Parts: sequence; C-alpha cells; structure tokens
Amino acid sequence: MFKSLSKRISAPISKSLRFAQPARAFSVHEHSSVELFSQNGVAVPLGFVATTPQEAFDAAKKIGGETVVKAQVLAGGRGKGHFKNGFQGGVHVAKTPEEARDLASKMIGQTLVTKQTGEAGKECHKVFIVEKKQIVHEYYFAILLDRSSYGPVLVASSFGGMDIEGVAAKDPSAIHKLPIDINKGIQLSDAEHLASKLGFKDSNKQAAVDTMMKLYELFIKSDATQIEINPLGETSDGKVLCMDAKLNFDDNATFRQAKLTELIDISQVDPRETEAKKWDLNYIGLDGNIGCLVNGAGLAMATMDIIKMYGGEPANFLDLGGTANEKTICEAFKIVAADPKVNAILVNIFGGIIRCDAVAQGIINAVNQQKLTIPVVVRLQGTNVELGKQLMKDSGIAIFAYDDLKPAAAKVVELNNQAVESRK
Repeated sequence: MFKSLSKRISAPISKSLRFAQPARAFSVHEHSSVELFSQNGVAVPLGFVATTPQEAFDAAKKIGGETVVKAQVLAGGRGKGHFKNGFQGGVHVAKTPEEARDLASKMIGQTLVTKQTGEAGKECHKVFIVEKKQIVHEYYFAILLDRSSYGPVLVASSFGGMDIEGVAAKDPSAIHKLPIDINKGIQLSDAEHLASKLGFKDSNKQAAVDTMMKLYELFIKSDATQIEINPLGETSDGKVLCMDAKLNFDDNATFRQAKLTELIDISQVDPRETEAKKWDLNYIGLDGNIGCLVNGAGLAMATMDIIKMYGGEPANFLDLGGTANEKTICEAFKIVAADPKVNAILVNIFGGIIRCDAVAQGIINAVNQQKLTIPVVVRLQGTNVELGKQLMKDSGIAIFAYDDLKPAAAKVVELNNQAVESRK
C-alpha cells in the first residue's frame, strides 16, 4: 500500500502549478481565514485585527514581543507590493507596539499595489497584527479542488515561505500532489505518509498530520475550493502552526454557507463583478483593454485566446450564460463599458438558446442608452442570425459585424491599437 501511495505522492506537478479549478469563487481576508482555522482546532499564532494605528498599538501590546503587521487586502504578493504613498511592502516586522502603530499608519487607508492587483491596487482598510514566532523550517501545504482529478488534491513541499510557482519551475520534484477520493475523504495513512515525505519527525509529525486532517475537514464542510498555507511553520518550541492562510469558497454554495458570506469584504470586490452577479452574469476583470461579451465559458475562453493571438489583451471575462435576454445583454454592456481601460468591445455570440435578434437589440439599446463612443465588433451565429444582422444594420449605429471569429478578433485588435496610438 505504501509503495503505491508513495508513487501517488511523489508525482511532480506541472511547472505552472495550475489546476483546473472552478471559476466562480469568493475569498475572505487572511484574518478571517485564521479565525476559521482556530475555530476548527487548527493551530495558528495569536493575532488581532486593527482598523486604526491605535488599535494596532493595543494589539501589539497585548501580544507582547515582536509582531508582524500585515496589510489586509484580497490579493497575493503583499510582501513585495508597494503603497501608492511610496511605502514599500505590505508585511513588516514590528519590534515594539510603537513601531506597529507607525507601520499601521502607513498602511491603513492607503492603496496597495501587488502583482495580482494591477496598477489600480486595492485599498487597505485594516491590518492584522500577529505574534512573530521563531520558525526553524517552513513548508508549503494546500488543498485544491481540481476538476482534472475529479476532486480535492493535496499539494505540499518542504520549500515554503516563498513563491511556490518559482519552486515548481526550478525543481518540480520538490512539490508533491496527492489526489483524494471525494467519497472516501483523506485517510490517516495519506496524511502520515505525506508528512514523512516533507521531513516531519516525532511529535512534530503527528502535529502536521493532525493539521492536514483538520484542514481537509474544514475544506469539505465549508465548500472550499482552495486552502493554502504558505508557510506552514515548524517552530523552535516544537509546534506546527499555520503562519499564513488563504481560503477560497465555491460561489455556488453560498445558499448553505450564510456565515461565510458575511465575511466577504465588499470594498475589496470589483464593483463590476458585484453588479454582474445581480444579473446572473459571470464577470471577471482582467488587465487588458479589449472588452469581451460572450455566451458560454468555453467560447469566452476561446475568444480571449484568439484576441491574444492577434496581439491584443482582453479586459475581462464575461459569460452571458444561456438565459440572457435584451435586458441582461444591455446590462452586460454597461458593465464592460464601465471599465475605463476598454478601447473596443468584441461581442461573440453563438445563438442556441439565446436568440441573435435579442442580442442585437440588447446591443442597440446599450449603445443608445449610454451614448457609447467605444467601437463595437460583433460576431453572430445561430438562431435568428439574419434578423439580428438586419436590426444592427437598420439601427444606424456604427457596428462592425462579422460572420467569423478570426476577422472579428483581428478588427477589434486593430481598433484598440488605433485608440492607443491616438493618445500618444
């Protein structure tokens, strides 16, 4: 049994360290994740949330000794990020309560820019003051919902506290994955063997095993799609602690996770994503400047790929779904056009359930209501496609209509490039 288990664990993951995870998920702040860990018996350092510099001082004083001051924004790469006020880094060690207060004053109310936020950054409304522990070894541990494995997968490495994708790229064999049968759940032998592979010994090994088992239990009962600990720390006093916490939850399970949805910080969510949910649209903002409006997640991904192939960058992922109508299409247009980065919009619709004439009328309504000056490229195929084309033609609106996706993508990239050049 252990021989076959070893083979399963030792299989290196891909260099990109990416798994096929659900697109719809919501996240909570680190301090909320840590609180959930604590409530479920997972060992974490002592910590308190502070919304003012004085609260940071009080928290550090209560903890005693050195503390770590962490900016609370829903984005990775905080430690290497920078605030727009010029302050560098969103994670700092404070030797005294006074220093914690000073650090907090430079973070709270300021905008933190990281590799994940884009240039806009995210505003920091609070900091997490955590006791600094003496760590003798840092590990990486995560549980992900992986569609390609048809269930959860454990991912672990003895190289924690650093960019795990960098570790995977440098030495794929340093990272191990273990798919878990969703019907059987994690077995004690799974956790024990994985802990041994990571190098845990004696009492620390049992502590690591207990942590893995409890985290998996939390993963299942909270409808999580990701639990990531980086680092999982082995302390000088013989404890195993989750020194960091990142949790994502399945957005489709909110109906039975009311307490978790209360933890969502709306100020950290793109307002366009919030508006999209009201209309049952799946919207994700990206860094490019070509707006996309597509029906079907697969077609949306293909549309973004072909935009990239022609040298453009998509500004968003937007899936209309199969129940869209004139009203939701109009609202979708408003959401895409609200992004100030967008120079041109590509609409790519295959009308099966949704009718092409309804799409065309929704586009016309949106352009007229908002007095849009952004160029629009439309590719329609499917039910009532000729009627849809005629509606757009008769509208008098300057819409670039195409039957095929490739010329449509080439045109929208051309229009975007023209807009960029005109600003120089």
